[in-house]
Amino acid sequence: MLEGESIICFAHDWESDPTSKTHIMSILSRRNRVLWVSSIGMRRPSATPADLARMASKLRRCLSGARRAAPNLIVANPIAIPLPGFPPADRLNAALLAGWLRRLCRRHGLSRPILWTYLPNIVRLAGRLGERMLVYHCVDEYRAFKGVQREAISRMEDELLRRADLVLVSSETLRAERRRINPNTYFIPHGVDLAHFSRALDTATPVPSDLASLPRPVVGFFGLIAEWVDLSLVRSVALAQPDWSIVLIGRVATDLAPLEGLSNVHLLGPRPYGELPAYCRGFDVGIVPFRMSELTLRANPLKLREYLAAGLPVVSTPLPEVARYEGLVHLAAGETEFVACLEEALARRTEADARRRVEAMRAEGWERRVEEISEILVPMLEAA
Repeated sequence: MLEGESIICFAHDWESDPTSKTHIMSILSRRNRVLWVSSIGMRRPSATPADLARMASKLRRCLSGARRAAPNLIVANPIAIPLPGFPPADRLNAALLAGWLRRLCRRHGLSRPILWTYLPNIVRLAGRLGERMLVYHCVDEYRAFKGVQREAISRMEDELLRRADLVLVSSETLRAERRRINPNTYFIPHGVDLAHFSRALDTATPVPSDLASLPRPVVGFFGLIAEWVDLSLVRSVALAQPDWSIVLIGRVATDLAPLEGLSNVHLLGPRPYGELPAYCRGFDVGIVPFRMSELTLRANPLKLREYLAAGLPVVSTPLPEVARYEGLVHLAAGETEFVACLEEALARRTEADARRRVEAMRAEGWERRVEEISEILVPMLEAA
C-alpha cells in the first residue's frame, strides 16, 4: 500500500456526496498526508439561483480557511476566476493557486507531493509545486458535460495526458482512448463500500417512512438526476405499470417535464449517503436508466455496485461497463424491453440471489482498488 507520501488531490467539492475520489483519498490518507483541493470549476457560471448559491457557498468555505476532515486529510477551498478556457484567467488562476498551495504545503508539512488530479483544468499547475509525480485519474468524459467549454477542456486534457506520469481511468473505453496519447494508462474500475450497502439485507435496518408507505413493488434510483438520466424511459415504465411505485432519490439538475402528471413517480429529493442502505432495503429493484451518449458510453456508474452490494436486482440500459456484469444485471435496450426486464427481475427475486450479488462485490471494495493503484504507483515512485 502506498504510504509516507504527500498528495495534493484536485477533485470535486469535499462536501458533495461521496464518490470514487472521496473513498480513494480517505483510504490513502490513513498512511499518507492528503491535501484535498475542492473544485475550481470547469463550467462558467450563469446568473441562475443555483449557480449564485453555489458561488456564495464556495466563498464562505474559502473564507473559513482550510480544515481537517480526517487526521491526515486537509480540505482547502480555493477561489478562482470562473472563466475556464479563457487564457488570461487560466494563467492568473494558475499563478495565484500555485502560490496559495505552496503556502498550504509548508503549513501542513507536505513536501515533494504527488499531484493527483481528477480534473483536467489544473494542467497549468503542473511543474509549479515541486511535485514528485503527476497522476491523472480520469473517471468521466469531461468534454461531454453540458455547459463546459468543450474545445478548451479537450485542449487541457490532451496536454495533461502528455505531461502525466501515470493515467488511471474508470472504463475500458476511456483507457483505449487515453492510451493513444499516454501509453502509461491503466484501467481501475470503481469499487464499493460493501459493509455500508450490505446493511440493506439486515432486518435491523428500518425502511424510511417516506418509502415504507408506498405501494409495492418499488422501482428505485438514487443519484444526480441530470440530463443523462432518461426520464422519458422512466415515464414509459410508470405508464406501463401504474400500480408500481417509481422512486427517484437525488438532486435534480434537469427538466422534469417528462414526469409531470405521473402519480406513481415519487421524487424524494437528496438523501444523505448514510441513509442509502435503508432506502435500498425498501427498493425491490434498482435501475440505471441512462441515455446512451458520448458521456455515458464511457461512464462506470457507482450506483451499479452499490445496488448489487445491497443485494438488489438491477435493470440497466446497455452501458459497456454495466455489461461487464452480465449474469448479475438485466440489460435492456428500449422501453418495452426495459419494462419486460423489470418484470422478470421482480418475478425472480430470491434471498439466495441477493446473497450472490453481495458476494460478487466482496472482491470489489475500495480497499482493493487502492491496493491495485498502489501496485502500479509504488514501483514507479521507487524507480523515480
